[in-house]
Amino acid sequence: MSISFQTNYASLVATNNLNTINNFQTQTIEQLTSGYRINSSGDDPAGLAVANLYQSNVAELTQGVLNANNGVNTLQIADGGLSNITTILNRLQTLATESASTTFTGNRANINVEYQQLVSQITQQASNIGLAAGGTLNTVNQIYLGGGNTSTNSQIEVDLSGPANQVDATGLGLQNTSVLGGGTELVGNHIRLDAPGATFLTSASQTFTFNLINNNAAESITATVTGGASGLTESGVLSSLNNQLQQYGITAQVGSDGQLSFGGGTPFTVSTLTTDAVDPIATTGANPPTVGGTGTAINDGVYSTAGNGTFAGAAETLTFQNGQGTANVTLSAADTLTSALAEINAKTAALGIYAVANEAGTGLSFQSDGNFTASTNAAGAGAFAVTGAQTITGPTSSGTATGNALAAVAAITAAVTQLGQVQARVGAGENKLTYAISLANSQITNFDATESGIKDANIASAAANLTKAQVLEQASVAALAQANSAPQALLKLLQ
Repeated sequence: MSISFQTNYASLVATNNLNTINNFQTQTIEQLTSGYRINSSGDDPAGLAVANLYQSNVAELTQGVLNANNGVNTLQIADGGLSNITTILNRLQTLATESASTTFTGNRANINVEYQQLVSQITQQASNIGLAAGGTLNTVNQIYLGGGNTSTNSQIEVDLSGPANQVDATGLGLQNTSVLGGGTELVGNHIRLDAPGATFLTSASQTFTFNLINNNAAESITATVTGGASGLTESGVLSSLNNQLQQYGITAQVGSDGQLSFGGGTPFTVSTLTTDAVDPIATTGANPPTVGGTGTAINDGVYSTAGNGTFAGAAETLTFQNGQGTANVTLSAADTLTSALAEINAKTAALGIYAVANEAGTGLSFQSDGNFTASTNAAGAGAFAVTGAQTITGPTSSGTATGNALAAVAAITAAVTQLGQVQARVGAGENKLTYAISLANSQITNFDATESGIKDANIASAAANLTKAQVLEQASVAALAQANSAPQALLKLLQ
């Protein structure tokens, strides 16, 4: 290669290598000061794409763990509330058991004051923890955690939906319970269900017709007991009836005389007529046994048995009064039994007084847990059989002092079982979330480690590279100085 003034090839080579070494040194210093091997897309495009994916997974899981911890905390709050409701149920059971004894000599009304306040407190606490009807937790709770291979696998589901998970008074079946004196036996019945070895309704059925209040409205329902080929024992009869009646706040039980009775805080009348039943539960025949609920029946016989007859007299006004106020109900000649029931209950329900059809379905029974008076401004044919102001103080039919309390004991026992099932679901939800959090934390650790392997700088290697770059830079600068001085030698040829 010739030597010239115009082009200094050696200097160009030295300069190019010096630039390369400077870039290498700058990249090494950037790695050492940032701690990352990849500081820009050009450092490792494929590696950066994979590392970013892991980084996104870590961000998702980190927030998911926070979501799950919040879920655990919420369930623990609910768990504490459920434990408190358990304590209230224990107190209710104590009060109901006290009132259920025939030897009790105190005032059941005083016990019922505390009882009803505690029932209300259960509803309030259930609302506070979100497990009342329509509560925030009374649904299918889905906590997004992330880390799954599908969206479904990335979520934890804690199902606390539906009536089975409502722990308010209604959900636990305590809304209509009471420990007041009340509950009635079937009038005229003589069959003992507690006879040793006795079975009933062998290959037969018996139907009971209840006229009752459901959701503040008069309604008629039937409960049918079927014995099957082998018949039913006492416990089988009660189980069949209570499975059908529990939702209405009525409980069947056997009194000390061995005969079937019904109790509960729901106003009701009931009758049964099964002429062909073998081994019946209650007396059957032309004059079937009937029973009233918690008030006094006022029957005028104006309506047809089907309940569709027309009110046969002039318009009349019924007046109801108790400690909560007064209700006036005006009926017209065009009213039927059905419309009269609706009109009366619309005015009296706020006072805790209810009207239901009587046992025969031909008249009315006015009922309430407490004392009240009823009167009418009409008399004679077509008018309700209320003469003057009548004070109504107790059941019409064989009232038992312990009937309501016995029904309350049974309802509370069922409520304890249901509450335990809700507690089990809440506890299982806490455990599911705890296990999911453990897995998510493990995934975060491993994703971080994998991302680190791709993206983080190898400090030992980078330090060695820095030393190498510094030495090469010094050598390149020295060589460049020599290359730049080479053309000066040509000046000797010009001397």
